[in-house]
Amino acid sequence: MNARMHLSGAHDSQVHDDGERLAAAAEILSLLADRTRLALLRRLSLGEADVTTLTRACGVARPAVSQHLARLRLAGLVTTRKEGRRVVYALRHGHLRRLIDEALNAADHRLGGLPDHT
Repeated sequence: MNARMHLSGAHDSQVHDDGERLAAAAEILSLLADRTRLALLRRLSLGEADVTTLTRACGVARPAVSQHLARLRLAGLVTTRKEGRRVVYALRHGHLRRLIDEALNAADHRLGGLPDHT
């Protein structure tokens, strides 16, 4: 059995009905619909960062950044780990990175009048 076959079997046991999938996707998209959270996730798509780094990257007050990060962590979109006294944040998985990239690419098309493509 190759790795792909093994992974596909594991994936099949985790398939949810369409209503659950749509509800979960809508929740993720609603979390991305906030400018500060989107900026945080965009920065985290480049790699791990602590609150100080994220605050500088977003240009938002530290308490607001902490509140947004808490929401993202509770939703399971970011992970944390301790590094001494610092808490380091990271994206949970690459799907989010690609989703953020695509949202920003769509924004570039909209704002720049770029031609449509598939």
